[in-house]
Formats: sequence, structure tokens, C-alpha cells
Amino acid sequence: MSRFRPQDGGELAKLVSWAASEGQTLEVLANGTKRGLGRPVEAQHVLDVTGFAGVRAYEPEELVLTAGPATPLAEIDRLLNQKQQMLAFEPGDWGPLMGMAPERQTLGGVLLCNLAGPRRIKQGAARDHLLGFHAVSGRGELFKAGGRVVKNVTGYDLAKLMAGSYGTLAVLTEVTVKVLPAPEETGSLALLGLDDAGAVAAMTRALNSPHEVGGAAHLPAATAASVLPGAERALTLVRVEGPSPSVEARASALRQELGEFGAAELLRGTPARQIWRALADIAPCAADPGRVVWRVSIAPQAGPGVASAVSRALDARYFLDWGGGLLWLAVAGAADGGAAVIREAIGAIGGHATLIRAPEALRREVPIFEPQPPALAALGQRIKESFDPKGILNPGRMYREL
Repeated sequence: MSRFRPQDGGELAKLVSWAASEGQTLEVLANGTKRGLGRPVEAQHVLDVTGFAGVRAYEPEELVLTAGPATPLAEIDRLLNQKQQMLAFEPGDWGPLMGMAPERQTLGGVLLCNLAGPRRIKQGAARDHLLGFHAVSGRGELFKAGGRVVKNVTGYDLAKLMAGSYGTLAVLTEVTVKVLPAPEETGSLALLGLDDAGAVAAMTRALNSPHEVGGAAHLPAATAASVLPGAERALTLVRVEGPSPSVEARASALRQELGEFGAAELLRGTPARQIWRALADIAPCAADPGRVVWRVSIAPQAGPGVASAVSRALDARYFLDWGGGLLWLAVAGAADGGAAVIREAIGAIGGHATLIRAPEALRREVPIFEPQPPALAALGQRIKESFDPKGILNPGRMYREL
């Protein structure tokens, strides 16, 4: 196996063109923090893209940043913090979750996997913040899409297609993202002792209120201490952000709105921010590296039922995010990692179960993503063939046949 490390777009295009003509497959890799996410790539060579790093342009007044995809996210966060700005989709640091060191993930990895944290319910996913990019297709052709302005809707929105493609369509060389002002103050209302159904009802009430909630999560007693040390009871969290007077007023109004669910304590400042940082990093599932981790997207009202069904059949720890619409599961002791039980639990109600962390052998056998109906699978195949007709980029990473 050879390792190639191109330094510019022209060199990369020549390399990919050669690989396509010779039928040589490539695993596209920067720091490798997402290497364990998806099926193991079955490639003949490694395409090291760490040469495409560094911030190219940052215009705080225009809320736009352009960088190489291999730029560490920690470097971008430090730069944005100087101007009190942020990546509003709140990507967590999944390094520890995936058994790696923290602060090594890159901007491109987060965008290509379309990852977002607890603020997704308000600000959208990573794809909603990717304004434009430059890339090399699997044909070895340089191309670009989108631009460097927030309002850009000309042509096909390839940025949304690229986000979530896991590097199977093209190799990014530059990305432009939207940034937003960071909140002056963060407050979290904490309700204690609610069961899952009561917690979803409380979170739904908060999210349907006029008080601009920026996060809603619930942790049963077994996982609550992972985000709030010393917590012994179930913990339901509702986040409000903004100027300090606004946070105070909205938190007070929410206390009254949620009064029937019990007394709510307001956490502010660093403790509140640390809680949501831990949730973005999936800290409740990272604590035990021996467990298989699943992310299940479902209708919020279905979350408690799915969690209950899975917990009855498996040794599973869990928590709910996105107001109940995202169920995180850490499973132990199941030969298939819990795939059959989890997918049966969501089969009748609809949803998507994604295998996030598992040993390599299990990731080869169990479908990582929800199996697609034939029409959708055929569409995915046509898209892959349009960008990478020889199938040389990250072969097999998402589905065995792609």
C-alpha cells in the first residue's frame, strides 16, 4: 500500500486521474478521527490530504470563513473565539468517543460526515452551513460549487450533496462555511427525576414556546452524572442563549411554562456550557469503550418507547437529544451489536439507526446506515457514478456496493 500526499489541487487532480485510469482505489484520510465511522474502507492506497490545511480567509463582518478541509477544528474554534463567533451547528469532538485523542478532528471530516451537536434543532445540520467548496472528482477533474456569500442559490446545491457523502464522491481542497455570533450567555434549566415520557413532554412544551430554546436533552439516572458530576437522578435540560438579560427573562418564563414538571434549577456560565459541550462530544457513550454505539433518529414522541424496547432486550445505556428526536445508545453483550433489536424497534414507526462505533469486524458485517429501499439505493448508485464512475474514492465506506 502506498501513501500519497499531494500539496495542491493540480497535483491532486493528476493523482486521482491516474488512479481512475489504472483502477487503483484510494482511502481519503486527514487526521483519521472519523476513520472508524462507516464501513472499513477497502482501498489499495491512502490519499493523505493533510496538505490541504490552514485558514485561507476569514471575514468576521461577513460571517464567512474559508479554510482547507484538513484544518483542525480546534484551530478554527480558537480563531472564531477571538471575534466572539462560532460554528453554530455545534460539532462535538468525537475523538475520545472513537478511541482517539481530543482536538484532532478536522473541518472537512465534520462536514463530509454532516455532524451537528445539540443546537441542530435551532441552527440546522453541518450541510446548512457549508456555503461552497473546491474539490477533485473521482474522474480527476477540478470543480467548485457554491460561493462565499450566505445567499447563493444558483445552480444545483452540490454543497448539500457533498455533506454526508463520507468522502465517496470527491476530494475536498477548500471549503467555505457560514459562522455566527457566539451567545453572550448560556443558561440551562435542569429538571430532575422525570421519566422519559415526562421529559419528552417537557422538552416539547419548551420547544413549542416562544422562548427560543437552543437545546433540549434528557439523560436517565444511569447517564446523568456523565454531564453533571454528582447527579443521581434523571436530568432533563433546556438551553437558552443570548444576552444576559434575555437569558434571565426567558429562563424565568420557561420556569413558569414548565411548572407542572417540577421545580427547575437554572445553571449559568461555565457549568451550563460544559454540559452542552459534553453532550455534543457524546460523553455519556464515550465513557465505556467496550460498548457499541448507535445514533437513532426518530420522531420525538417515539423516543421513550424505542428506548424502553431496546433496554428490555439489551444491556443498553442511552440518552435523548434534539428534544427526543435523537436517541443515543451504548450497547453491550449483543453479537450483532444490537442491530436486529434496534432496527426492529424502529421498523413500525420509521426512523434511521446508524452504527457509530463498533469493532472493525462488526462494521464489516452489520449495515452501518439504515438499509435503503431499491429506488433510493439506485439513485445513490447513479450519483456515485456521476462523480466517481470507477469507484476509486473510499470504496465500500457507506454501503458494501458503493
